[in-house]
Amino acid sequence: MTIEYKSDIFRLATTNLTTTLTVNATTRVIIKEIGIANKHNNTVECDFFLNKVNGSAVFFHIKIPSNTHDNAIHNTLIMEENDYLTFQVATAAVISGQISYAVLSRKNQNG
Repeated sequence: MTIEYKSDIFRLATTNLTTTLTVNATTRVIIKEIGIANKHNNTVECDFFLNKVNGSAVFFHIKIPSNTHDNAIHNTLIMEENDYLTFQVATAAVISGQISYAVLSRKNQNG
């Protein structure tokens, strides 16, 4: 098993549901932080979902005050094979963020 530490950034350019991170079929992901910044002059509501391969989803809702940033999760979030994160915001082009995570890969593993 290998562990690779990563950080990705995202910008929510529309109010449509947007996929920000997808886990492939041979890995799992441990998310340490999802930092979200609001550069708008009003509070912005943000919904995000941990989507499972079987079609179920876990819903999270946060409000980000104007010109601030917050951590969307306050504990570690584990994502399994083929899980993915989606975000949706009420106001386009004002929310951006970064996801810090570790990828646990079973690639090239015996057994």
